[in-house]
Amino acid sequence: MLIRNAPDVRSSEVTDERQYLRRREFIRLAAVSPAASTPASGDQSPLQIAKHVVTTDEKVNTFEQITNYNNFYEFGSDKSDPARYAGQLHTSPWTVKIDGHCARPADYHVEDLIKPFELEERIYRHRCVEAWSMVIPWVGIPLASVLRRAEPTSKATFVEFTTLLRPSEMPGQRDPILNWPYTEGLRMDEAMHPLAILAVGIYGKTLLNQNGAPIRLVVPWKYGFKSTKSIVRIRFVDRMPHTAWSDQNPSWYGFYSNVNPDVSPVRWDQSRERRLPGLFATRKTLIFNGYGDQVASMYAGMDLRKNY
Repeated sequence: MLIRNAPDVRSSEVTDERQYLRRREFIRLAAVSPAASTPASGDQSPLQIAKHVVTTDEKVNTFEQITNYNNFYEFGSDKSDPARYAGQLHTSPWTVKIDGHCARPADYHVEDLIKPFELEERIYRHRCVEAWSMVIPWVGIPLASVLRRAEPTSKATFVEFTTLLRPSEMPGQRDPILNWPYTEGLRMDEAMHPLAILAVGIYGKTLLNQNGAPIRLVVPWKYGFKSTKSIVRIRFVDRMPHTAWSDQNPSWYGFYSNVNPDVSPVRWDQSRERRLPGLFATRKTLIFNGYGDQVASMYAGMDLRKNY
């Protein structure tokens, strides 16, 4: 069953397991690539998945494509740098601090953070500002579930996310291209939307370092740089937080960064996209990356050209 035009992701719309298994026979898990056998892949242990949510009928990208073509500037600016260098990152033990305007701030081991929730596999489109895209089977939990657990107060109007700062293991952080550590943010209603998840895996197995291990944000209606990787802190704040790419070039990277074919503030044309492994931008870019029916109401009355 394909979920279409739903205002929310409801349990009644979750793909039936028998249909899901037949779908897997159709798309089939890709064979693990040579790069996936490197230390960057971690132990790649299987995850216990309770629900499967399909939001697109487009072909899922292969494991090799998803794990070998990445933006993760902490390891370098070339798309192959994360797979090449991320193996040196130690992701266990890992602690995520949740604080700010909330009643229950705490430091969580990542295992304890996700333990109360059932893991879901979600097939999402992923669109990057450089005009390339993939379809990825993420495994994770709703971000809203984690945020509610912290009991945010009425002062919490935005959520700030911070990536690990460890230049000894993340060589890209030795380059001052960004003001490290990497920070990103969402408005509270965006963060609480059911499409936003914290991912801990891909293709039914634990997340690889180059894809943001051990825990990362996935916000499918926004450009990829909004989906913070290797998160160490989630903070409730009362004003729009500074974000890494907006600080670096505010005329190119706005805070909202919703996928919008009509706005091209960077040097790439955003009206079309290149679906990997294709070589050319032959696909028309969809407003909100195709998730407009679910998320457009959050931006009613906003000038989406000004607030890009």
